Amino acid sequence: MTMYDYKFAGESLTAYAQLRHAWIAMNRVIETRLTEVDSTPETIAVLWACRDFPGPLHPAEIARLVFRAPHTVTAMLNRMEKEGLIVRVPKKPGHPFTEVKLTAKGEEACSPRIDILKDVIAEIMSVFSEEELEQLGELTRVLQVKALEMLHVKLKQSPGNPEQITMPVKVHKKSGNE
Repeated sequence: MTMYDYKFAGESLTAYAQLRHAWIAMNRVIETRLTEVDSTPETIAVLWACRDFPGPLHPAEIARLVFRAPHTVTAMLNRMEKEGLIVRVPKKPGHPFTEVKLTAKGEEACSPRIDILKDVIAEIMSVFSEEELEQLGELTRVLQVKALEMLHVKLKQSPGNPEQITMPVKVHKKSGNE
C-alpha cells in the first residue's frame, strides 16, 4: 500500500494532514497488534481505567476518560460485560451511580494487553529523542487545549496525578438563574 505525502499551500493544512495521517497510521499499527489478544485500543482504555482509576468508576467518567460519547461507552461496556471482563454494580441507596469494576477475568486480561499497547507505543515513539518527545508533548498540548476550547470542554486535574492537568471535563454553562 502507498500513501500520499500531502503538501498544501498553507502550512497549517500540511501540518494537520501529517498529524492526522500519523495518528491514523499509529492507531492502525496498535489495532493490528491488539487483534493478537482480541482487543481494541478502546477496550484496553476501559480495562486500564477500571484497574487504575482512583476511587469508584462510573460509566460517565469512563466516557470522559476515553473521550467517547456515553452511548458508545454503554455499548462497549455491554460487550465487555458479556465477555466477563467487567461487571456493573447497579445504583442503590447511598450508592447513587452505577459502578464499573473489573472481574477476575478482566484483571487477568488487563496487564498483558496494556503491556502490548505500551510496547507498541514505545516502538513507534522511539524515533524521537527525549527532548523531541517533550517538544511534541508541548505542541500537541496546545492543539488539545484549543480543540477542547472549541468544544466548550476544559481540562481538569488528572485523578491519578493531581499536579498534572490532563482529564477533559464538560464545561457547564450557567443559566441566568444561577
